[in-house]
Amino acid sequence: MIATYRLQLRNGIDFATAKSFLPYLADLGVSHLYLSPIFTATEGSTHGYDVANPQEIDPVLGGEAGFRDLSEAAQARGLGVVLDLVPNHTALSLDNPWIRDAMRHGPDSAYAEYFAIDWSQKLILPFLPEPLDDMLAAGKLRLTEDHGGAVEWEGGWLPLAPGTATLGDVASVLTHQHWQLRDWTRERGALSHRRFFNVTGLIGMRVEDPAVFDAMTELPARLVREGLAHGLRIDHIDGLADPFTYLERLRRTVGDAVPIWVEKILTGDEAMPAEWQTDGTTGYEAGRQICRVLTAPDGFERLDTLWRDRTGGCDDYETLCREARAQVIPEDLAAELHQLIDLAQAALAVDLLDPPDAETLRDAMLALLIHFPRYRTYITAPPASSEDRAVIERTVAAAAETLPQREALDLLAGLLLGGTDKASRKFRIRFQQVTGAVVAKAQEDTAFFRHTRYLAANEVGAEPDMPVLDAEGLNDWFASAQGQRFGGLTLTSSHDTKRGEDTRMRVAAISHRPETFAALFDVAMQAAAPAAPGFVWYATQSLSGIWDDPAPGPELSERLTEHLRKALREGGEITRWSFPDIEAEETALDAARRICAAWEAQPPAELARLIATGKRLSLLQLALKMMLPGMPDIYQRGERALYELTDPDNRRPFALPETLTPFERSKSEATRQLLSLRRAAAEVFRSGAAEASERNGVFTLTRRSDGREITLRFCRDLTDLRDGVLFEISDSSAADASGTLRFPPPG
Repeated sequence: MIATYRLQLRNGIDFATAKSFLPYLADLGVSHLYLSPIFTATEGSTHGYDVANPQEIDPVLGGEAGFRDLSEAAQARGLGVVLDLVPNHTALSLDNPWIRDAMRHGPDSAYAEYFAIDWSQKLILPFLPEPLDDMLAAGKLRLTEDHGGAVEWEGGWLPLAPGTATLGDVASVLTHQHWQLRDWTRERGALSHRRFFNVTGLIGMRVEDPAVFDAMTELPARLVREGLAHGLRIDHIDGLADPFTYLERLRRTVGDAVPIWVEKILTGDEAMPAEWQTDGTTGYEAGRQICRVLTAPDGFERLDTLWRDRTGGCDDYETLCREARAQVIPEDLAAELHQLIDLAQAALAVDLLDPPDAETLRDAMLALLIHFPRYRTYITAPPASSEDRAVIERTVAAAAETLPQREALDLLAGLLLGGTDKASRKFRIRFQQVTGAVVAKAQEDTAFFRHTRYLAANEVGAEPDMPVLDAEGLNDWFASAQGQRFGGLTLTSSHDTKRGEDTRMRVAAISHRPETFAALFDVAMQAAAPAAPGFVWYATQSLSGIWDDPAPGPELSERLTEHLRKALREGGEITRWSFPDIEAEETALDAARRICAAWEAQPPAELARLIATGKRLSLLQLALKMMLPGMPDIYQRGERALYELTDPDNRRPFALPETLTPFERSKSEATRQLLSLRRAAAEVFRSGAAEASERNGVFTLTRRSDGREITLRFCRDLTDLRDGVLFEISDSSAADASGTLRFPPPG
């Protein structure tokens, strides 16, 4: 395998369209086409992760015949196909035939146990646009014989249990269903199913049950057997009850020859569990190291001072994260918090005559979740591994400093580390599934939008308070369990990253030119006044990151403001998704529009300098990506330019280029040459040792195998272009200088 190329299906891209891209991709030099989920999703889905039928290839994309045609055409050009599997959840939607049956028949449904539903109560469905009683009083709900018997309202319907449609009026009929309707504003309070993060419309699957595993895996496994799929990417592995057993079963099902990568966010120096049957992660940790290497240490320190002076920013990131968790858990994840309290009470009641009351447990649970240091632990049954035990004990110690007494904390830790009964196991599984949601929602989806200092470090898998890495630190990473990732993917952009890779490097440029950025911020403040400085600091980085060079495009202002609207709502300080403050939003967005208009009328000179530095960093990022242990994963258009913000901006339709800008030509040609090198020196890149060094301002990264060395060199000072070369890569196997590739600064 040389490299994967990620193609985001839907939004105008189906199998037939993807087939038309194959000559281009084969010429580029990748070895595998990596597709977003191909399985039937909810009607109108723009991403495919809301799978409605995992046993069918989506007809919208071209169905199985279209996929077969695409795969065979890809293989004819030497390209394999990688599938994206979503085992954690399916759509809580009437498009989902399994959930329709479960809604109608309740616990008697053949699919009742497929879903993570507590059938001791009714399935709570917060689908209504208004309170149920109000809608009943207004006659907005009605019974119908359509759909085999249903209750319907404007914009929705639900199936009725057999024989219940004639039991009286609408209100009476509703009391005889296996589900309970509520209005959407009440979804935070209590739910009877496990969801994906705080997305109530995605319901957790019990893939730990062998029957559910078989049903979810039957189609992709057949595609592998038939030679139509050649690799698998597993979405959100941390959401599963038992990731180890899932991966073990999957490996037995598809065999050892099929690469399996998991979407797993590693925190700090955390390593992926060694016993997992997988080839590695999808590569966020590698992207993190690349950005850290390309951040100028002295410039970052100066930038930090300027940020504090200009905006009043002062909170350290760890404190900000704890504050975000304290807000997000009782609000966005309140249902999960209530579930954990109920499960803990049930488990403690097994051995204690007088377990702590719900309020005491709530305080202890909240403290544990606020101080939990990573996505999750992986305790299937006692005894816990030494690492997982250390994580729990460290969390309890930190949480205990915030509570007057720690008895409840110790009891909860006992359930996590030592509980062997069924009730303890249920609590332990659910707790480990919830911690990942807490990190994702509080850190990536809240704190990242509040901490404005240096947005290049506010990235999935990255840590804003650890933005810099030197050669010695990179070598330490290579030597660590996390850095031993020869089979893993290396990504710099994905459908989930907060910024496209070239936007991120534009932002990274401010660490190389902090005074330039400060001057640009001052210009922006003049246009944006009286907007809050922290908001303008964020907006200035974002606008400079996506600025069209040489001239702004017609959609630039709209793209910026839509991103900023999302950033404001995610940050949750002046507005929120659930209850948006439109007036406050528009006040801030008007300031951003004024900045954009002012720059369009007269682009600041500082902007051009940052753009030039960002282009150089983008090519260095590409070189490091191709040199690191692991296999490069190129997100659609990443071989040209990805000046994008977070979704949906980074999921815009892919198209083949008619013309390229000078920078796009530079990056595209560099991608081709570097992929060609990886193919020619496959063994060095497959398993060769990696070593970094820095001397006299020159950063060197070398890969070695069987006496052959491939070496990357570049100056950390981006103004120091020796002989007009941005970076060079030499191959020790060449007899003369023809074995050295030299790359000039991009156009």
